[in-house]
Amino acid sequence: MSVCEILSVGTEILLGDILNTNSRYLSLELAKLGISVLRHTTVGDNAERLAAALKTALERSDIVIATGGLGPTQDDITRDVCCQVMGCETELDSEIAEKIKAYFDSKNIEMPESNLRQAYVPKGQTVFENNNGTAPGIGIKKNGKCVVILPGPPYEMAPMYQESVVPFLSEYSEGSIVSHTVRTMGIGESSMAEICADLLEKENPTVAPYAKKGEALLRVTAKAENTDEAEKLCEPVIDEIKSRLGGYVYGIDSESIEERVVQLLKEKKLTVATAESCTAGYISKRITDFPGTSNVFGCGAVTYSNEIKQKLLGVKAETLEAYGAVSEQTAREMAAGIRRVSGADIGIAVTGIAGPGSDGTSKPVGLSYVALDAEGVQICEKVETGRNDREYNRYVTGSRALNLARKYLEDK
Repeated sequence: MSVCEILSVGTEILLGDILNTNSRYLSLELAKLGISVLRHTTVGDNAERLAAALKTALERSDIVIATGGLGPTQDDITRDVCCQVMGCETELDSEIAEKIKAYFDSKNIEMPESNLRQAYVPKGQTVFENNNGTAPGIGIKKNGKCVVILPGPPYEMAPMYQESVVPFLSEYSEGSIVSHTVRTMGIGESSMAEICADLLEKENPTVAPYAKKGEALLRVTAKAENTDEAEKLCEPVIDEIKSRLGGYVYGIDSESIEERVVQLLKEKKLTVATAESCTAGYISKRITDFPGTSNVFGCGAVTYSNEIKQKLLGVKAETLEAYGAVSEQTAREMAAGIRRVSGADIGIAVTGIAGPGSDGTSKPVGLSYVALDAEGVQICEKVETGRNDREYNRYVTGSRALNLARKYLEDK
């Protein structure tokens, strides 16, 4: 089975100035070809360090895919270093040079001479056309090793990979690898792993637990001769996980809990409104990150102060006096209030202590209450993160509120 290493080039990645999404994309796509990615390596714009990283990668992998460093400036060194390590001479490709010039002409921009550096390619090797930029990609097969060099911008890299690299790597494809993620909420990673302990020992498909902010995941991965066979291996295992974990499972391969909630609201033609204290509009933001949510979401209120909770949502003064703002009673009245004010089918509310300081009471940071109000139904859950991390507490509390809506909608 062919193994691959992804080599990301760019000092800006090491500095954290940009998020490296290329490696994730390539790992997912290479799995479809049955090519295992064993390592991700990142190196800055330094010729000596890049050469060393590439030599090491070639010693332990059949294929190395490098992204970034194909631009026209002096710090764009990937092509030259890769050709040097692979023992390839470069030459000016006049056809590529003309295409680069035409690209600038189409934008009515004078081409800097430095851009012609991008027209130098290794003799006798494969060149991948860039239909979205000026830097061509390169494929080198020599001495039993394969090096693929792709541009760094994702909008150039991804199309080039699909159009040119997939057929270029076809000889290395050995079956297909399929992976699915079972996403859960409301159960901890250790409890989830315990319930599915015997499944975690399987070899094909494999089942592996992961933890993210406020949720736990199980990744099911199968390898077979083709995608259909791999899917058939995954299917019964996923069904068994769903059977064991029941309502904790909120989606298969879903991107987020908010995506699932929006999907359910659209399917059932229902609307939701939010009343938020400690999350300060974060739930509304997450819901409306998806296009077309105006059909299911019409109103969100940030009600930080007790006065606004009373005036806008109708929370009773005696409730606040007796139980405090951070309480089950207040959360329930907030959810009912926002549903009444907005006219939505569902009202969800959050009140809590995000931190880093408490609210002047003995209640701990990370404590919150999430509530849902709908016709004939009112539900409230207590959330305790145990962490003094404001951003984490806001995110997890918002997720739990969304999960409350998800469970209600699925039951309905």
